[in-house]
Amino acid sequence: MRGMTRGELAKRTDIHPETVRYYEQNGLIAPAQRTEAGYRLFDDEAARRVAFVKRAQAAGFTLTEIKELLAIQSSPQGTSGDVRAMVDVKLKDIEARIQALMTMQQTLVHLVDCCPGGDAPTSECPILHSFDAVQVKTL
Repeated sequence: MRGMTRGELAKRTDIHPETVRYYEQNGLIAPAQRTEAGYRLFDDEAARRVAFVKRAQAAGFTLTEIKELLAIQSSPQGTSGDVRAMVDVKLKDIEARIQALMTMQQTLVHLVDCCPGGDAPTSECPILHSFDAVQVKTL
């Protein structure tokens, strides 16, 4: 029986060996075959799946979402429409996060513009004053 050890798979796919174990335990890659000595041996399919996981993570998917994508891929009932629906949801999530980050950026730019910096004491810092301003909603 020839395959890759956990360390070889990790090196080949540029992940930590413990990540291989985690992926196996969580069903992202199939359980490895074992040698008579008890060593795990992974096949090329495991390397392909790890690469799939890494690319999906780079696109913003969580491991839970990736597991769902893999389930759709391996299901005879899975469709491209199912995958597209997941991507549409992910895009909306990313767009909302981008909008939130842009709002944060605008707030910080405004605060920096209001702050003279320098050696003024923090008691005169407009940034800290802004964060310290009491804004309690009334019910």
